[in-house]
Amino acid sequence: MRSTPIDGSPALTERQLQVVELIARGLSNEEVGLALGISPRTAKAHCDVLRQKLGVPRRRQIPAAFRMLTGEDPLSRGLAPAPAGVGG
Repeated sequence: MRSTPIDGSPALTERQLQVVELIARGLSNEEVGLALGISPRTAKAHCDVLRQKLGVPRRRQIPAAFRMLTGEDPLSRGLAPAPAGVGG
């Protein structure tokens, strides 16, 4: 698993970057799991690690913290398409 350093920010794996993008799209842990072929519990575990790495207490703050730390819009990454009918 490759880790991607982000300009002095905590290193995020490619999978974590995909999870950030899907959270930014408004997907639930269940929907993230469906999109990535993982269980909702594994999606939640990724969210918990992301909250710690990005220093935010709430899941919904992950995309904004990512944007603030990297200057990147998580929706522009195009890493993980949402499944049909999920997340708009």
